[in-house]
Amino acid sequence: MIITRSPLRITLGGGGTDLPSYYRRHTGFLIAAAIDKYVYIALHRTFVPELIIKYSKMERVKSLSDVQHPIIRESLKTAGIDGQYLEIASMADIPAGTGLGSSGSFTTALLKALYTHKKTPVSPRYLAEQACHVEIERLGEPVGKQDQYISAYGGITCFCFHPDERVDASPLSISSDTLHNLEDNLLLFFTGYSRSASSILKEQDDRSQQSDREMIENLHFIKELGFCVRHALETGNLKEFAAIMNVHWEYKKQRSKAMSNTKIDHCHKLAMDNGALGGKLIGAGGGGFLLFYAEEKARLRRVMADAGLQEVRFRFDFEGTRVVVQS
Repeated sequence: MIITRSPLRITLGGGGTDLPSYYRRHTGFLIAAAIDKYVYIALHRTFVPELIIKYSKMERVKSLSDVQHPIIRESLKTAGIDGQYLEIASMADIPAGTGLGSSGSFTTALLKALYTHKKTPVSPRYLAEQACHVEIERLGEPVGKQDQYISAYGGITCFCFHPDERVDASPLSISSDTLHNLEDNLLLFFTGYSRSASSILKEQDDRSQQSDREMIENLHFIKELGFCVRHALETGNLKEFAAIMNVHWEYKKQRSKAMSNTKIDHCHKLAMDNGALGGKLIGAGGGGFLLFYAEEKARLRRVMADAGLQEVRFRFDFEGTRVVVQS
C-alpha cells in the first residue's frame, strides 16, 4: 500500500503569468503558497490482471487504453506502468473546481505514487516537470505551471518561468514574525459553488497567443505586482501586501467578464467594509474561494458567515508532495 498527499495552494502574486502562451514570450513570475489541504492518492497491488480506479466514478478495465480518466491514463503512460494488478483511489480535502490548484495537486500526488511503486526516487523539480508534461503537453490543457510546481515543492515559493521552459524556484525570504502574522491574518472563504476554469483560462491563453495588446499589458502589470508582493512580504510590510491584493483583483477582473459575478463582487465589498484590508478571488475566477487579509478577523468572520460563506482555516505546508504511507 502506498499513500501520497499533495498540497493545494493559494497564489499570493503574479498569477496568470505561468501560462505557456505568456511566459514563452515574456517570462513569467509568481509567488504561491502551499496550504495544509491535500489531495490523496492510494495505490496498491491486487491479484487480478486489471486496473481498478476509484474517484468520483469507478473504472475497472483490462487495458490502459480503456481508462477514461485522462490524467490517470496519461500519468500511467508517462511513468511507464501498464496498470494491471493495480488499484488506484483518490480523495481530497477540498472539492475540485474551487481555484486551489486541485488538478495539479492530483497529478503530482498520482505521479509520486506511481514512481514510488516503481521504486524510482524523484526530485520535486522532476515531479513538477512530469506533471506539467502530462497536463500541458499530453492533454493540451490551457493551464499554467504554478499548481504542479508549488504542490511538488511546498512552502511559500517564488517561481520564474523562462521562455526555454526552465523554471527557477526559490523560497520567499520572509522573517518568522512576518510568516506567522501572514498565516494568522489570511482568511479563506468558500463562495458556495465550484466552476471549471478551462473556459476562462482558454480565453486568456487564446488572447495571449494572438498577442492581444490589452491582455499582454494586463499580464505585464500583474507580473510587476508579483515583484511588489515579494518586496512587501520580504520587508514585512503586510498592509502593503493587502493593498496589492486589491489592485491585483481589479486587474484580474479585466482579463475576462466571467472572472467575477454579482455575488463575488458583493462579498468582496462586504469584506472590505468589515475589517478586510485586501482580498481577491483565488484561481481562474467565476467561483471557488475568496482570500482576504484582515487584522480585525472576528468581525470579518461574522459578516461572512451571515452572508453564507464558509471559512476554511489553513496553515502553510512546507513539505510538498510526499509519501505518507508505504507498506
